[in-house]
Amino acid sequence: MKCPRCESTLYRKNGRRNDKQNYLCKNCGKQFLEPAFPRSLEGELLANSNGHTKVSMDATTEVPLVKDLPEEKITQKSLGSFSLTLAEELLQTILSPDWLESAAFSQFIQKFQQKTEIKHQLETGISLLLLDAENLKLDINSELFLASVCKYPLQVKIAFANWRNPSTGKQDIELYNRSYQLIHVPGGKDSADAKMIALGVSVLRSYPTVKEILVCSGDGILIHLCNELQNQGLIVYWVRRQGQNLQIENRNTGKLTHYSLPMATEVPSFEQVVDKIQELIKSEQESINARLNSLVAVATLFQERCDINIKDNPNQPTIEKTIPVVDKSFTESIQEREKEYSPKIHNEKTLDKLLLKIIQDIKIKSPKTKLSVSKLGTELRKITGESPNSIIKKLKLGSSFTKYLESSPTFTLKASGKEYEVIPLLCE
Repeated sequence: MKCPRCESTLYRKNGRRNDKQNYLCKNCGKQFLEPAFPRSLEGELLANSNGHTKVSMDATTEVPLVKDLPEEKITQKSLGSFSLTLAEELLQTILSPDWLESAAFSQFIQKFQQKTEIKHQLETGISLLLLDAENLKLDINSELFLASVCKYPLQVKIAFANWRNPSTGKQDIELYNRSYQLIHVPGGKDSADAKMIALGVSVLRSYPTVKEILVCSGDGILIHLCNELQNQGLIVYWVRRQGQNLQIENRNTGKLTHYSLPMATEVPSFEQVVDKIQELIKSEQESINARLNSLVAVATLFQERCDINIKDNPNQPTIEKTIPVVDKSFTESIQEREKEYSPKIHNEKTLDKLLLKIIQDIKIKSPKTKLSVSKLGTELRKITGESPNSIIKKLKLGSSFTKYLESSPTFTLKASGKEYEVIPLLCE
């Protein structure tokens, strides 16, 4: 018995596998099972040769002796062992460094990649554009918009026209620079449409990966082409011009999309316009609310400055006050004027002097006028820009303007109806 790999006779027993003796070659490390034919049968074959012919072991295992064995033994022992050996040798050859660096392996990889790319293209698909250049002109922006409408990438663009016609101008050069295939047709009515229909109906033969087609022309005869392409299972967009807009009709779903040529943008639908208006209204409301909050803050500061507070007069009933909206520039101008013309009141003496001057000026203008506490306070606020109560509290002369006048040695208060009249005791 020899090793099936290196034919060495140096081996040892290495356990049993499937009720058969397993051997391990000491030379190459190959594991193999006991031979398919027992040694007794082997000797029998040699004895029947009558000593006249020397039959090698290879010959005896290939020829008539197989007939004496059941078919099941041939499959399990002979064919199984041979297949396993062949598979191992094939794997060793494929995974060897020489094979991986060989030109045959590189060619195999290239063919595999090409098949993979073709399969990927067939699965993903492309879009194709057919343009009647005599009927419709597409600039680069319009073309990009049409590409955005499609689900698949726009990879093939074909334009039809009589390029010798002066009316086409330099359109052929422009389209060619944008990777269009230019197909020339002779002059004649609907010649470009007829050629477009003839090529379009058989487009799948030349471009089997096409999934979507843009038919760009306003001629009504092309509806036949659109119907035929739909019957072939393609998604068809019919692109026509209406005034300054492009109308893109999805023939499969009936959905219409509009594109403005002068503005180079999509024309929104009615629902989109309503949504946009609602967004603008919401944004404007938020802006108005923010401005109102700012105005309320300014008005609150103005109220505190003018001391319009019901706490100053506890006997006055609670009244809701509506704060007027004050323009910011107007408020700033008032503040600047007050800073410019308002006299500085540092102490009680300065305050009394200013009050006496106010009383004197009023008496000069109207000698018979009775000067009440509220009117005196109003005049003082006009001059100083501060409420009388704020001035009194700032100078720490009392809690309110009325109480200060009552306790002041310079003035006295005389009841006059519901109010008090201010009478100066000392004139400077």
